[in-house]
Amino acid sequence: MGKPLAVNEKYSGLLALLRECKSAVLAFSGGVDSSFLLKAMKTAGMKILAVTAVSGTMPRRDKELCESFAAELDIDHRFVRTDELSNESFVSNTPERCFFCKDELFGKLKGIAEEGGFNYVFDGSNLDDLDDYRPGRRAAALHGVKSPLAELGISKSEIRALSKELGLKTWDRPSSPCLSSRFPYGRRITSDALIRVENAEEFIRGLGVSVVRVRDDGETARIEVNEEDMPLLLTPLSRHLIADRLRSLGYAFVSVDLEGYRSGKMNRVLEAKDGNKNRN
Repeated sequence: MGKPLAVNEKYSGLLALLRECKSAVLAFSGGVDSSFLLKAMKTAGMKILAVTAVSGTMPRRDKELCESFAAELDIDHRFVRTDELSNESFVSNTPERCFFCKDELFGKLKGIAEEGGFNYVFDGSNLDDLDDYRPGRRAAALHGVKSPLAELGISKSEIRALSKELGLKTWDRPSSPCLSSRFPYGRRITSDALIRVENAEEFIRGLGVSVVRVRDDGETARIEVNEEDMPLLLTPLSRHLIADRLRSLGYAFVSVDLEGYRSGKMNRVLEAKDGNKNRN
């Protein structure tokens, strides 16, 4: 059996929309959504420039993934450096943090598009993103960024299914948000803290864990992994290796979140203040 008809219709509608747009600069993170959109743009015959933001908040491994994927599709690709760590509004880490990062990025992409004669700036936001707390969406609206996947109601699960059918190796890639998402609101974001989190996550990932987040509470590292990977962390050997490594990075205490990894978990404090039900 094939995909549900609705998914086929959405993909056909996406290609039709992209053909009408003719040209665009894409904010390309290398994740599931922007990779799928990039492939669809290529299929639609658009004039394309994929642009990846590089800064201290971006995991190093993501830069390599972006470069290799764009090369495989034979897409014009470039990196642009953003400097959100020099912006006090960003490093102070209020709940509006993502707005300031995206505001700088989309402003630069808009300038690149105008200079290169591109009709639009795209991002890879999907339907599910509209139901989450995303200050970056406000920055997108401010700069006139178009979100074709969200506009056509294409969800993350549909993107993964379509990506798999198209043979994209990104179809099951775990999400990889910027490293600043590892810090509770109000805790200042510094270059040293970002490097520490990245090194901690890379070490744990090297033990065979598919998805890991090291939430940085200052003296304490709180580790989140998928429930199926929990046993990998809790063997006597892994426990000692992880504790020793993370303590060598400067953490006084190392803990494991027994609930496991949940996307958007750091926003629960905001939902509690608003009297909303927690989203998992």
